[in-house]
Amino acid sequence: MNTALFEPFGLGALTVPNRIVMAPMSRARAAADGTPTPLMATYYAQRATAGLVIAESAHVSPAGRIGPGAPGLHTDAHEYGWSRIADAVHDRGGRVFVQLAHAGRLAHPDFLPDGLHPVAPSPKAAQADIFTPHGRQPAVRPHELTETQISVVIEDFVRAARRAVAAGLDGVEIHAANGYLLHQFLADNSNTRTDRWGGDPDNRARLTIETVRAVAAAIGPDRVGLRISPHDSYGDLREPLAHRTYPALLRALSHDPIAYLHLTETGDTALDDRLCALWPTALMVTPRAADPTDTTKERAALNWLARGAELIAFGRGFLTNPDFVDRLRTGARLNPPQDIGLYGGDHRGYTDYPALPGHTAAPVPARTP
Repeated sequence: MNTALFEPFGLGALTVPNRIVMAPMSRARAAADGTPTPLMATYYAQRATAGLVIAESAHVSPAGRIGPGAPGLHTDAHEYGWSRIADAVHDRGGRVFVQLAHAGRLAHPDFLPDGLHPVAPSPKAAQADIFTPHGRQPAVRPHELTETQISVVIEDFVRAARRAVAAGLDGVEIHAANGYLLHQFLADNSNTRTDRWGGDPDNRARLTIETVRAVAAAIGPDRVGLRISPHDSYGDLREPLAHRTYPALLRALSHDPIAYLHLTETGDTALDDRLCALWPTALMVTPRAADPTDTTKERAALNWLARGAELIAFGRGFLTNPDFVDRLRTGARLNPPQDIGLYGGDHRGYTDYPALPGHTAAPVPARTP
C-alpha cells in the first residue's frame, strides 16, 4: 500500500490525519421536516476515521429543498440535529463539514412547503425527472429569481453557515456542482439572463463568487470549501464554455484564501490541469467513478496526488464500509452493496454494514435541546 494517502495534512485551521475524504452523498434519512436524526449521527460517526467527513447536502432554505428525506439547515431543530452529528463525529476523533446547497430548478412542488415554487436563474425547466413522495415527476418550469431574491439566496447560505458553526461542525462546503442552483447559474443552457448575473462567464460565475465570499466573511475562510463539477450534465445542464467559465470563477476566488476547492474530475485533462494550476489553496479531487472493489480507484487517487491534489474524496467505498480507511490501508476486501437502503429507509443498507474487528461506531451523544 502506498502511504501517500495516509499522511497528515493541514486543511484550513484543521490538521487531518490522512488525505482520504468522505464525499457528500445524499442518503435521505432526515425527518419529514428536514431535521437530521440520531441514525444519521450513528452513520457519520461510523465513518469518522476519514481525514474529513463532508456530510450530505443540507438545503439552506425551504424553497431550496433537495428532496424527500433531505436534511435542512435553516431552523433551530435542524441546527440541533446537526449538533448531534458534530458531537458523534468529534467523539470518534473525526472532523466534519456539511455541504450547503439550494436545489433551484431541481426542487419540485410535491415536496416544497405550500405556496413555494422552484426558482432558477432563468424560467427554463430541466428536461429531467425529479424524485418526489409520489414517485418520479417531470421537473416544472421554475420562476426566474429577481435581483432581490438573489440577494436573499446569498444570505440564506450565510445564515446556514452560521448555524453549522453554532452546531459545532468544523466548516461548510458550498455546493456549486451536480446540477443545483449555483451550478445552474454557471451553466450556459440554464442561465440565459442578460443582466449582471448572466451572459459572459464572469457574470455567470458571480453568484458563486459572492456566495463564497459572503460565507467566508461570516464564519472565516478557513472553514469554507467550494465544490464544482465542470461538464457535469446532471439536471440537464450543458457547459460548452466550461473552459472559460471555470477559469473565470477560480481566478476571481484565487485571492480569497478559503480552505479548499473540491473538484470532480471532468475527464478533460487539459481543463482539469488548468483549474488545478489556478487554485492557490488545498485541492480536493473526486476521481471519476471506478469499480470500488478493485484497485482502480486507489490508482486514480495516487495519480491525482502526483498531479497536485492534496486530498482525495471517495464516495461509494464509504457507503458500504464504515471502516473504508482501514480497508484501504490493509488491502481488505470491501463490502458489497445491499439491495436496499441506498436512498431512504431505516438502518438497513445504512448503518448495518459490517466493519473489521476493532472498528465500532461511536454512541450517539445523549444531548437535550
